[in-house]
Amino acid sequence: MDIQKFYEGEAFDAYTWLGAHLQKGGGVLFRTFALNADRVTIIGEFNSWQEWEMTARERHGFFEIMIPHAKPGQMYKYVIYSRLGRIEHCDPYGFGMELRPNFASIIRDLHEYTFTDEKWMQTRTLNLDRPMSIYELHMGSWKRNENDPNGWYRYDEIADDLIAYVKKFHFTHVEFMPLAEHPFDGSWGYQQTGFFAPTSRYGTAADLMKLIDKLHNAGIGAIYEYPASDVSDSEWGTRNFIYARRETACFMQSAANYWLTEYHFDGLRMDAISRVIYWMGDERRGENETSIEFLRKMNKGLRTLHPTAMLAWEGGLGFDYKWDLGWMNDTLDYFMKQSDERRSVPEKLTFSMFYFYNERHLLPLSHDEVVHGKKTVIDKIFGDYEMKFPQCRSLYAYMFMHPGKKLNFMGNEIAMFREWDETKEPDFFLLKYPNHDSFQRYFMELGRIYLEHPSLYELDYDPKGFRWVTINDSGNNIFGIQRYDRCGKDSVIAIFNFSGRAQTYWLHPEKNCVLKEILNSDWERFGGNTKERSGQTEFIPAPSMTGVPVSLPAFSTVLYEVK
Repeated sequence: MDIQKFYEGEAFDAYTWLGAHLQKGGGVLFRTFALNADRVTIIGEFNSWQEWEMTARERHGFFEIMIPHAKPGQMYKYVIYSRLGRIEHCDPYGFGMELRPNFASIIRDLHEYTFTDEKWMQTRTLNLDRPMSIYELHMGSWKRNENDPNGWYRYDEIADDLIAYVKKFHFTHVEFMPLAEHPFDGSWGYQQTGFFAPTSRYGTAADLMKLIDKLHNAGIGAIYEYPASDVSDSEWGTRNFIYARRETACFMQSAANYWLTEYHFDGLRMDAISRVIYWMGDERRGENETSIEFLRKMNKGLRTLHPTAMLAWEGGLGFDYKWDLGWMNDTLDYFMKQSDERRSVPEKLTFSMFYFYNERHLLPLSHDEVVHGKKTVIDKIFGDYEMKFPQCRSLYAYMFMHPGKKLNFMGNEIAMFREWDETKEPDFFLLKYPNHDSFQRYFMELGRIYLEHPSLYELDYDPKGFRWVTINDSGNNIFGIQRYDRCGKDSVIAIFNFSGRAQTYWLHPEKNCVLKEILNSDWERFGGNTKERSGQTEFIPAPSMTGVPVSLPAFSTVLYEVK
């Protein structure tokens, strides 16, 4: 690490110098930065928890000590002496940490595991013209381990099951909720104490590396949720960062670089960025220019270091993707309304396309939408139990036909009604019930169609890739979308009936074409009442005065491949 860059707030590699580092000749070199300390000592398993003095370097604030017999797996802490008294502290740059409520750091060898994902890393892109359907999950509750007192699997133990499951539903990426060490299970990883330490709940640094390596070798990307914050206290009870301090900037941007470099994560999703942009997250208090400048500099640096790693959040400032929360709120609000009410609010579904190409949007139905009394996605939808399923199938068809990359939280794919609880795995037992079993089969089929049709992803961020076929046709809640690929070889049309009654829509193609029905959300195998005609084709001349009649059962969607 360039010490001068650290003092200037420009370092992205502070973790390579600070922390506990194994030496080639044996032993461990410990370094920490404690600007206001009078002295710093170290205690640990290697010295029977007796204080050993650390040497103050010639540059103010740095302390270090070489311990020849220290080794990986041993615990340690720093003891800070200042005007505030004596404080025992974990290593801010520690690569491992013991399980709550304890807080000792653990020596880890970051070179213990050797990655085998060279091909993946060399061909990785930002996925702008590739399919990206993200499965967001909480590591500790996606699958519960009956043999562990806390119910947790190790990172590497869960890898094979996770890969098989993700592939079954045709997801392309997994997004992990924060995996850094945190003291409170119910924080889901957001209230962090070990910013460089993968939580020991699920194993070691090497175990996490193995999980990501396996995902990559199976053709699946891995994204890391990376919390960010502003100044003072947040509404979540956490202490936040002052980005005007240069050592703070180095700490945060080095942590971001660390997860991308050492663990081969394919992207970072930064959460709660509004707390950085606005003072206390409140637009009325104005923008925090210092924090905004920090974000710009960090993202520029990360882009230089990792040109193919994705950076996503809720807006701009050098990020690759923006979560389209407007789309999410409007779409869910539309489906909460009963059929007759929907006729008067078509803009809930169409407004997104007025601003969509201003940024690269990602469509999220994340964990934020299935907790804290908000109800799950299917439970938000208007109607009784039986009415919700056909509407939910059409909601997801609309999501996958709409431009933009997709994100779904675990449980969405099985139409789960219970809100997410970090102590319980998704209600997979629901699959013994026909409605849920058929819904998961529908979700799988929708995912397969998405991957197989370039028109559904190649031009996500180009207006040439999208057109409305119809909007609220005659006030009947009928909508139509057509998507196009880059080469003019693939196109898909979707006709949606978001009303509670069966209707017929007369489709008028743009030109002579062959229409092939590739999906009907009302097919019997998906829980509907329509006999399957998959693969049936029909030649349609254009212009056609009559067009082709599309039969649309209540709350249904029909997809056509256009040739």
